[in-house]
Amino acid sequence: MSNTELMQEALRLEEKLLESLKEFADPYLNAYIDPREPYFDDGNDVWLPSGGQQAGQLPPFGLNEQSLCIIRQQCRQLVLSNEFAINAIENRINFVVGNGHKYHAIPKTDDAVLLAEKTREIINGFLHENNWHRRQQEIVRRRDRDGEAFLRFFCDEQGKTLVRFVEPDQVATPPEFEKYPHCRFGIRTKPNDVESVEGYWIDGEFVKANEIQHRKANVDGNVKRGIPIFFPVRKNMQRAEKLLRNMSVVAEIQSAIALIRKHVSSSGETIRRYVQNQSERNTHDAATGRTGSIRRFSPGTIIDAHQGVDYHFPVAAIDASRYVLVLQAELRAIASRLVMPEFMLSSDASNANYSSTMVAEGPAVRMFERMQYEMIDDDLRVLRRVIGNAVLAGKLPPDVLRVVDLQAIPPLLAVRDRLNEARADEILLKHGVMSPQTMAMRYGLDPKLEASLACRCCHSNNER
Repeated sequence: MSNTELMQEALRLEEKLLESLKEFADPYLNAYIDPREPYFDDGNDVWLPSGGQQAGQLPPFGLNEQSLCIIRQQCRQLVLSNEFAINAIENRINFVVGNGHKYHAIPKTDDAVLLAEKTREIINGFLHENNWHRRQQEIVRRRDRDGEAFLRFFCDEQGKTLVRFVEPDQVATPPEFEKYPHCRFGIRTKPNDVESVEGYWIDGEFVKANEIQHRKANVDGNVKRGIPIFFPVRKNMQRAEKLLRNMSVVAEIQSAIALIRKHVSSSGETIRRYVQNQSERNTHDAATGRTGSIRRFSPGTIIDAHQGVDYHFPVAAIDASRYVLVLQAELRAIASRLVMPEFMLSSDASNANYSSTMVAEGPAVRMFERMQYEMIDDDLRVLRRVIGNAVLAGKLPPDVLRVVDLQAIPPLLAVRDRLNEARADEILLKHGVMSPQTMAMRYGLDPKLEASLACRCCHSNNER
């Protein structure tokens, strides 16, 4: 080869090398895969701290406030950008909250009917003022994403209660109190009882415990802060996302290259002349100064290859099904942690039947029911706080909760058989186990509105 040809070949190789490195050097593409990554316990942290767990510490490694913040940020990034995490969160909100829980004030005696009605008005006002249905959805999202949800209560002179969220990062112990074991993680407890909370430090301000409701998840009762639900499977979700990306990129590259034309025993100059002769038009890139040749192949084009030219079609070698099985295995590992069917992560129902999955005895239904009743217990505590503020403002008598019972009905989860449900409810009504109000709320009906409409229908029929 002449010096000119050697120089051109060197420039061509340099350009291809720069093109291959450009993708890895771009921090926004995140295309580089570290071959050492499978050997890391947790991202870049090769070793995790060891040691026993004490009361109030976070399992499983005695995490401190800084490491908990790092874990929380990792899981927040998953919920923000990972499609499988987003799908899991949205499905958990759909089943746990659904169209919203129904709340009712039931009089325990005949004399408390009017008081129950007034209590119901105060509860409905609180639900409307605080947009409680959307707040319920956010509570589920925060508990799963952050491992906890902080609700702060504010009461005005008229006894109205407002609820606002507190970010977990705002709850932190001031430096002057870090040396005290009962003041860790932004929560001050009694020195000898970690479950008796005295207050929280929010942005450095100490707030009494009766102004905060802390809903934590995935930890024991004597642990001060919650752990995100995606903490054990965050690496699985990242691998699933990368695997799906790599499968798509490989298929995209292979399908983008229509054919590869191999010239046997031909020099570079001969190939360039051949390409120019076959091209329909030439293009010029002003940025690089290079000229390219373009030839269009219409549908049904027949290619005649002369001696020394061979054609290969890389699209025929695409076989993404081999990697789909690996992706499904990762999703099953994630689904097993979330106690959810795989199709709730992948939206692929080909391997699952909804009617057989969402039956009353199914693991997913049992798990969602447990989450619903945990939320009901916390919500009723909020409503009792609302009633208490109304009592302090003189809007309700002090003994209101003694004669009025608060109930919450979540949406049904299992596959419904309306006829059998109606028969079962009829038996419960007949034996006085269930009230008509509760039965109406089970089906998403307003007992007061339905009773009013029934009276109107009866009155209209009597007039006729």
